Amino acid sequence: MIVLSQFHHSGLQPAGAILRGTCPDLIVSKQKLKQAERIQLVRQSREQATQTLCFNSRPFVLCGLPVRRLPKDQLLYERRNGRFVLQVTGHPEFGVPFGQDRLVPIFLATLAVQQRSQAIRFRTAAEMLETFGMQTGGKEYRRLVGAFERVFGATIFFGTDALKGSAKVVQRSRFNFMREAQIWYSRSPEQRPISTEFENVVVLSDDFYQEILAHPVPNDLEAVKVLAASPAILDLYMWLSYRSFKAKGTESIPIFGEFGLANQLGCVEYSRPRRFRAMLEQWLETIRAIWPQCPARIVSNGQSIEIRNATAVREQHSSQVAVR
Repeated sequence: MIVLSQFHHSGLQPAGAILRGTCPDLIVSKQKLKQAERIQLVRQSREQATQTLCFNSRPFVLCGLPVRRLPKDQLLYERRNGRFVLQVTGHPEFGVPFGQDRLVPIFLATLAVQQRSQAIRFRTAAEMLETFGMQTGGKEYRRLVGAFERVFGATIFFGTDALKGSAKVVQRSRFNFMREAQIWYSRSPEQRPISTEFENVVVLSDDFYQEILAHPVPNDLEAVKVLAASPAILDLYMWLSYRSFKAKGTESIPIFGEFGLANQLGCVEYSRPRRFRAMLEQWLETIRAIWPQCPARIVSNGQSIEIRNATAVREQHSSQVAVR
């Protein structure tokens, strides 16, 4: 195993220098070196309790958005997590949000928590690319514009079923992400609006804003940056972080079936359970790289995942996310 950080006479060495020193024959791309350095930063920030927070809303932690683009004629998407159900209806022109579109709700929820306002303001739409450490080229910019269009056009249905005594209580909420929006698209995150008339303003819908206020789910921004290009792993990481924090002792969650993990995440359908288990184990390995104390493991019969109480985010010593 390669250790990503070590001390020498001048202090902490960069991850790239360590890899070159320990494995001189190993050719490592700049992208992989940057990824290794980001992983090192995530682990170091957690150990030192200096994590920078971002926030997500509960419906999208419990149930993931699609990982891949849905067929054009499919505008309804549904996921279930026990008594929770999430339905997303896409706009006929733009379709259902998918893939890295899930970063938009995280971005908006983070700004809402930070600014403590239903009307959130930011410099440019491309600021989201900067926040999550993504490239700002033409391809990424066009993808960003499409993501905002899909998210803005989507209608969300989120409900719960609960038993109180002998009565069944059903709670349902249907909402859009935002009530109104004024977005000036620019490829440069550093470009500031000429005046307040050209400022980017998004007014979140009442229901979405109240959901964020009532159930803000914190996470480590640097960890989200590492996983931003891997939506399925990001979904699993955020779900595990939330469920492990809420767990009381050791809990077992089925992988398959109506209430199984496979039906909660936004991943594609697999023809064989064995294939999904193999992918799940790979995703867990990636998560353990940024969170070595991750308590999740697939049990020996391969039918469930076992978790216990653990904390991925040390909230009490963390700082708010630095979104300008």
